[in-house]
Amino acid sequence: MKILKNPESDTWTKELARPIQKTKQINKIVKPILRKVKRNGDKALFKFALEYDHVQLEQLLVSENEIVASSEKLSAELKDAIKIAKTNIERFHRAQIGEDLVEEVMPGVVCKRKSMPIQKVGLYIPGGTAPLFSTVLMLGVPAVIAGCKEIVLCTPPDRHGEIHPAILYTADLIGISKILKVGGAQAVAAMTFGTQSVPKVDKIFGPGNQYVTAAKQMATKYGVAIDMPAGPSEVLVYADKTAIPAFVASDLLSQAEHGVDSQVVLVTNSEKFAKKVIKEIDSQLEELPRKDIAVKALKNSRAVVMEDQTEAIDLINEYAPEHLIVSVENEDEVVDSIFNAGSVFIGNFTPESAGDYASGTNHTLPTYGYARNYSGVSLDSFLKKMTYQKITEEGLKNLGPTIEVMAANELLEGHKNAVTIRLNYLKNK
Repeated sequence: MKILKNPESDTWTKELARPIQKTKQINKIVKPILRKVKRNGDKALFKFALEYDHVQLEQLLVSENEIVASSEKLSAELKDAIKIAKTNIERFHRAQIGEDLVEEVMPGVVCKRKSMPIQKVGLYIPGGTAPLFSTVLMLGVPAVIAGCKEIVLCTPPDRHGEIHPAILYTADLIGISKILKVGGAQAVAAMTFGTQSVPKVDKIFGPGNQYVTAAKQMATKYGVAIDMPAGPSEVLVYADKTAIPAFVASDLLSQAEHGVDSQVVLVTNSEKFAKKVIKEIDSQLEELPRKDIAVKALKNSRAVVMEDQTEAIDLINEYAPEHLIVSVENEDEVVDSIFNAGSVFIGNFTPESAGDYASGTNHTLPTYGYARNYSGVSLDSFLKKMTYQKITEEGLKNLGPTIEVMAANELLEGHKNAVTIRLNYLKNK
């Protein structure tokens, strides 16, 4: 892990550059996948399952028997853990329910705003190197709370044509029954266009590899919304002498093991502390089953020594990390100065993995610097806002002349007349 000492601000972008994504090459692979799924539907999905997942499927929809059997394949300990996480996530996301807005802006003119669920949503759950059943909770729970009419879950099968039992159990626990054995860009394509087995949806959620990400971005060209642009997972830890090096190292490694294109960054005011953390990383790395992945990710990573706190905070906001861990003495002051981060973890005893699994916040977050202009998934992600207005006779008398003047000055006589004809009716009434 390379150490940078007080780098100049004009070098931050270069020094902390995320791993480059070969967008053109990826798009060349993904575009034909979308085209084939659109044209051939399920037939294309079966073919891609054989080509990419190396399995000959007989059907795409997970059967009720498979869902029921999943519970028996999990330990009671894991099922209890999933239930606790579900409870916390439900509690935090239910707390996000807001009241409808009703405001009489002037006598006789009432405006309203109401939240409505997105009717059909698609959830993509990665199942390759790590079966992310936690993502089922993070996406499924708010979708159910929001009241989405149809929830479709796509996840890749293993070489036996099976879905990881924890994914099936978690989906069933939430109340999701439409689960399909479809992974990769082809899953996104299926939810974008619809096939014989996969319903077309209005919005697609979920993390995935670079091909899934590219497919989601292409889906927006066909009238389907997505949760956010996303890239490889990342964490930035801001720590000082009050932090515990072993804790910091464990947090950095917890993200480094996600994938070879993940990035982890340490920002500290002490080179001595940075070296202690790196020593801990080297030690803990030996115990990681996914050591090879983490080692490659660490090549993309940096330890930045910033002696000036203001500059350190500026660097953090410029980098806009997906996950930000703040473990410094004056944590409140620092946290209040952060405005670009997906989710913030405060103090020595708040590991990033808490948010990944069970604290209650959502782990589907903007990466690759998109925290500058995107929020993570929340209840609002599954809702849309509709506005209403009701104008009485008195209200139109009060507001009408204003509308007439504005419409006339925009040279939109039809708009003006829609008011004038009503006002004349009221005068002659």
